[in-house]
Amino acid sequence: MYVDEVTVQNQVGLHARPATFFIQKANEFKSTIWVEKEERRVNAKSLLGVLSLGIVGGMKIKIIADGPDENNAVDGLVKLVDSGFAE
Repeated sequence: MYVDEVTVQNQVGLHARPATFFIQKANEFKSTIWVEKEERRVNAKSLLGVLSLGIVGGMKIKIIADGPDENNAVDGLVKLVDSGFAE
């Protein structure tokens, strides 16, 4: 299991479009991936799950992966969040 924490850079957070980019990226990996905000953890490959967290800009989230490509999965998703989803 590999975990990293990242601060959401874009102002609107993980609303529909950035969440879609996030999920598409998560689905590139074989590992099981979760997003955690405070005490809630959801499947990072689920649009409804990610949207249900209500993540806005400036919040810290944890990205957790478990599987054969867990390091690449977490690092890739952290890099995407750090980029602000190119907004």
